Amino acid sequence: MLFIPDNVRRRLLTERDQHPGTAVTVRDRIKNAGLRPTKQRLALGHILFKEQQGHTTADQLHRETVRSGARMSLATVYNTLNQFADAGLLSRVNLDGEQSYFDINTSNHHHFHLQATGLLIDIPAEELTFGKLPSPPDGYRISKIDVLIGLEPVIEADCPLSVACTVCGGREEAESGCAGPKPHTWNEKRPRQ
Repeated sequence: MLFIPDNVRRRLLTERDQHPGTAVTVRDRIKNAGLRPTKQRLALGHILFKEQQGHTTADQLHRETVRSGARMSLATVYNTLNQFADAGLLSRVNLDGEQSYFDINTSNHHHFHLQATGLLIDIPAEELTFGKLPSPPDGYRISKIDVLIGLEPVIEADCPLSVACTVCGGREEAESGCAGPKPHTWNEKRPRQ
């Protein structure tokens, strides 16, 4: 058994608490959610939580995992994302029933979806109000409301603010860069390639 003197243990714990992005915190986060911190969960947790990845799909996270040097199957990535979501570490954002994104922001919020690029942008919950909600069936209560607002580019030939694409509107100039408007900066997270 390894003996660690009390003063060294206190120093290590203090250092851990002062650096919230460390692997120890990722391990603690996984353990506190009731999951065993396996090698795969730690690798994915490090990418998701330490690097603050925002919105991701299983395919995007798998590519990022391969780039980081970790080797695991797409099925393992998908299963781990679902386990993290079931444990409350991530929230799921479903797009038209076809694509699932996973979001590290588990607070109550909504999303803009830039359909041309797949980009998701967080909308704070207080930015959206509801006039009247339907009554839930007997024996149920509303526990959560998820709103996904799809966006498409505005294309007008004479308007300097219109964009034909979400990057440069097809009017990128060699010296000045993109002529299109800049997206809102609430919490924009571009999907990883």
